Amino acid sequence: MPNDFRESATLSGNDFFIRFWGVRGSVACSAPDIVKYGGNTSTLEIWCGDNLLMFDAGTGLRYLGNSLVGKKNLKASLYLTHTHFDHVCGLPFFRPAFMPTNEFQIWAGHLLPKHTIRYALTELMMAPLFPVPLEIFQCKLSFHDFEAGTALHPYPDVEVQTCALNHPNGATGYRVNYQGKSICYLTDTEHTPGQPDQKILDLIDGADLVIYDGMYSDDEYKNRVGWGHSSWQEGARLCELANVKQYCVFHHDPDHGDDYMDGIAKQVDEMRPGSLVAREGMILRPGNPEPSFA
Repeated sequence: MPNDFRESATLSGNDFFIRFWGVRGSVACSAPDIVKYGGNTSTLEIWCGDNLLMFDAGTGLRYLGNSLVGKKNLKASLYLTHTHFDHVCGLPFFRPAFMPTNEFQIWAGHLLPKHTIRYALTELMMAPLFPVPLEIFQCKLSFHDFEAGTALHPYPDVEVQTCALNHPNGATGYRVNYQGKSICYLTDTEHTPGQPDQKILDLIDGADLVIYDGMYSDDEYKNRVGWGHSSWQEGARLCELANVKQYCVFHHDPDHGDDYMDGIAKQVDEMRPGSLVAREGMILRPGNPEPSFA
């Protein structure tokens, strides 16, 4: 995987952008044929001006954390779609959490009333599964549970809207609104063929950018019903119904190599021009259809 984007992004004014640090689903993978798109599991970095929001704590979180080590007195929020292993396994390796001057909030909308996010992460970092407990972190760390559907306001000029997704053990979709622009993140959700998910349509309505779980093709999905994932074609259909400006396919199957993903990129652009397939290191700005890599 390319290493030329491992530095923290350069911010300017009210810049609003997303960068992909992990785009793969289910399990991290490494092979010569996945270099272009990357093999780390789900992690996104969104900057709203000077404010950092992180989404999911897959193996990509380690690299995001490395890019942030030079920042002092860092404050940020980490929003989890859910707590399946591929979305949280990077947390113990997030270097900024070991710095006492930093402050992080961890949010989850899928666990109440049976569990809390602190409970789930404590169980993750517990012997015999992991050698050190959650308390190893030196930063100021707080945990926040909410019910999906709640609107959150992490900063005065930033709104995070949420909705429940169709996934085993639950999951949450997010929409970040800032400066009149919007980025939506909906991964680990399963659709019903011919019945668009109204909750998702409501959340993404008129959005500038939608990142959606396109783990399978429509044909592959027929043999994976009940697995909790969707197709890249369904993402395009939802974006069309909701008048979304740009669509990005996400949560790639670990068995899909670069050549296969290139084929999806070509097909999704033909189906809905301007659509993209997520790659590690890719930066997108709402309202600007051209990706950059840093």
